[in-house]
Amino acid sequence: MSLKSFLHKLHYDPDHSRPPDFEPDWSDAPLAYKLYRGLPTFPLSSEVPLTLEGRAVPDKADIRDIGHFLWYAYGLAQLCQSVFHMDSGEQEASVFHTLRRFAPSGGALYPSELYVYLKTDDLPNGIYHYDAAHHRLVLLRLGDFDAYLARGLGDRCDLSVCFGAVFVSTVFWKNFFKYNNFSYRLQGLDAGALIGQLLETAKRFGYHTGVYFRFLDRVVNHLLGLDEQGESVYAVIPLSLQPGGWFYGSGAEAGVLTSRQLCAALPPIRHEHYVRSLRLIEFPMLLRMNEASLMETSASFGPLDAADIGGTMTGEGETVALPRMQRLPYDLASIVRKRYSPHLDFVSSTVDAHQVAALLHEATASFPYMNDLDPAGHEPRKRVSIYGCLYGIDGIPDGAYRYDALAHELRLIRPGDYRMLLQQGIAIGNVNLFQTPLCLHVAADRNHYADALGFRGYRIQQMEAGMLVQRLLIAGVALGLNGHPLLSFNPADCDKIYKMEGEGVASLIQVPLGACRPSSRLEGGLYS
Repeated sequence: MSLKSFLHKLHYDPDHSRPPDFEPDWSDAPLAYKLYRGLPTFPLSSEVPLTLEGRAVPDKADIRDIGHFLWYAYGLAQLCQSVFHMDSGEQEASVFHTLRRFAPSGGALYPSELYVYLKTDDLPNGIYHYDAAHHRLVLLRLGDFDAYLARGLGDRCDLSVCFGAVFVSTVFWKNFFKYNNFSYRLQGLDAGALIGQLLETAKRFGYHTGVYFRFLDRVVNHLLGLDEQGESVYAVIPLSLQPGGWFYGSGAEAGVLTSRQLCAALPPIRHEHYVRSLRLIEFPMLLRMNEASLMETSASFGPLDAADIGGTMTGEGETVALPRMQRLPYDLASIVRKRYSPHLDFVSSTVDAHQVAALLHEATASFPYMNDLDPAGHEPRKRVSIYGCLYGIDGIPDGAYRYDALAHELRLIRPGDYRMLLQQGIAIGNVNLFQTPLCLHVAADRNHYADALGFRGYRIQQMEAGMLVQRLLIAGVALGLNGHPLLSFNPADCDKIYKMEGEGVASLIQVPLGACRPSSRLEGGLYS
């Protein structure tokens, strides 16, 4: 199968993305976190603050704060016990225990891992893995790697004014064992949700950040000692206490650099880690996609044409002006502790135009961030957008809309109630859309920026979609609503509802939002 056909089937025909007889072996499931063995470890403070409001701006990077930042970004936050009856007549039930984090993940499998490059007074300079299971740092490589990492980024970052960098990787097996090839779609979205949570958390700690989606993959993986047959870095996020003038650079000083040249300058490392699975199934399509997405030369980091990478929006259709809103005041720490995916816990409730306006405004206003896709000094391009089917909203007629963030208005695409069609498209029936007044869809370019970025564009697009979903979820909880991100929906039906073919966009992920009753599960926070 060609890679282009693979991505098309992944989106519009997911049932054919895995063998018909495929069944996950839960008895041989991998851990949801990576455990290194036999390496120096540095415990982090477990006395995490229960609020992130009113924090003083730090004058230097402190390992205590860095530990709290990592925990709020990707630490193990909650232990949940759920009971499922597979048949209403069964006397016995299955009990499932899951460890939750503040960013959502398909099946709570968390295929992403966090690594950090740190230069602080508290720890030796070097590359660390964030061991979420023990809330500690594991030293992987000792040394100062400013020059090496800067070259891996195409000399587009002044790391001398950064106290470190975060690397978001994907471990392919961690959700392939359950979702087979469909995991490739999930992995980008999961990484994006984590990045969205990480960027929002960084703001509360006074850290300035930016996201590099384009870098020399083998150079960065070599630095971390990753086996590219099982794991690869998806994003590099420098951390600084200074505003972001350090982020952009021409990259012209060093000329064209290649992965082969840079990897030869640093000795390889390989460390033992524990997976738990005894039998790993091969995933050749994921490896082919990863190989096709790699960047081997810094010549790939040139400016991007706005026509190839920017979103397109038509100006047709009736509009519904939304009430003008200010940014929502909320404590991120409190919000993320309340957030969960309600499944069948949604309940009918009244939502008005002010809540919808506040939700959409907050999600899009919090989204802009420094990245290596937008030119320096230019307004960020809107590559992902929000569509929605609204029903029973006080002050907004029922219908399918597109949100125009610049004008802060809803553009009507089709009037009417589309809940039945959307409900029929949910393959596993784990959400009742007749209880949710909002069913939002994050959409983006149908060709996933292939002309400008090749197959790299697909995973970047999925990450940005995940980043926007996390902003929607955070804003929703701040307004008393919870959301449940869904990929088990029929995107072809959604594309037709919104007339997306004419706009050259496609629906990527579905997010019903509404009020919910308390979850029917036991849960406890993993914090002091």
